[in-house]
Amino acid sequence: MRLLITGGAGFIGSAVVRLAVARGHEVINLDALTYAACLENVASVADSPLYTFVHADIRDRAALDRVFATHAPDAVLHLAAESHVDRSIDGPGTFVETNITGTYNLLEAARGYWQARNKPEGFRFQHISTDEVYGSLPSDPRIKFTEDTPYDPRSPYSASKAASDHLVRAWHETYGLPILITNCSNNYGPFHFPEKLIPVIILNALAGKPLPIYGDGSNVRDWLYVEDHAEALLTVLERGVPGRSYNIGGENELSNLDLVRKLCAVLDELAPRDDGLSYAAQISFVTDRPGHDARYAIDPTRIRAELGWRPSVTVDEGVRRTVRWYLENEAWWRALLARDGVGKRLGAG
Repeated sequence: MRLLITGGAGFIGSAVVRLAVARGHEVINLDALTYAACLENVASVADSPLYTFVHADIRDRAALDRVFATHAPDAVLHLAAESHVDRSIDGPGTFVETNITGTYNLLEAARGYWQARNKPEGFRFQHISTDEVYGSLPSDPRIKFTEDTPYDPRSPYSASKAASDHLVRAWHETYGLPILITNCSNNYGPFHFPEKLIPVIILNALAGKPLPIYGDGSNVRDWLYVEDHAEALLTVLERGVPGRSYNIGGENELSNLDLVRKLCAVLDELAPRDDGLSYAAQISFVTDRPGHDARYAIDPTRIRAELGWRPSVTVDEGVRRTVRWYLENEAWWRALLARDGVGKRLGAG
């Protein structure tokens, strides 16, 4: 297929680009190259005849129309988004403009393209979203998010993603646009921008800095290795039912504190401190994020039963792979440390 992937220079988007090219798909990577994007993420496929990069912003409708007319994609995988909850607390306007208005622009450009070509049956508009749209769960491990869980977003970020999900569903119900929606749990792995929890912990540990944990560290997340997520997204694209949504989870629930302790244990083994102490000695509890959701957990029954997908990487293996990748790719992450907001406490309210 010829795939238009938005946000393909970002963390998750680049994993999808790399996998799609490896599988023989033709990829048009549309990215605005905002602060969290990095073309080094797709350097391994940049010289492939299957790969094309387009520097454009989903807030620019005219640019989107040109991309559809020029490249004539068979499907759209929409990953371009502002995604950092802390930044959404400090500057929600950017999240509204990109995640809501940008998604509207992309939907309209896709609808015009699809209709002008007599609504080809195989066309798909796949929207990649988050489990954060569902709000917060109680501690009972039997309770998880399903595709029928009511939306209850608690942050400007999750509210903007919830709004974009609703727009995508509306374009299917009103105009018949063949859409797919996926809501994923927390991603981690190679090329993770150094403002999210796991890379912050790894890089702060190596630099001898405090390892900041919000509140008491009891907040629980379901951790999904990014390359598993990319595999799931292509599975949904190829076999998902238009109009349907699929929750993608890692089946790896951990509290933030337990996750950080795992990271410290792997670092102790692979890059021990000179003084022989554990990196866990650097753990520091800081003021919690405003509106910090207590727990996320995904019930992956639908994608497993209908599409035969489930994650292949356990959190123990994924954490080890991730730590090793950061240890071996210092040139990549060090170049990003000077970017706006990196290394600063954001979203304190």
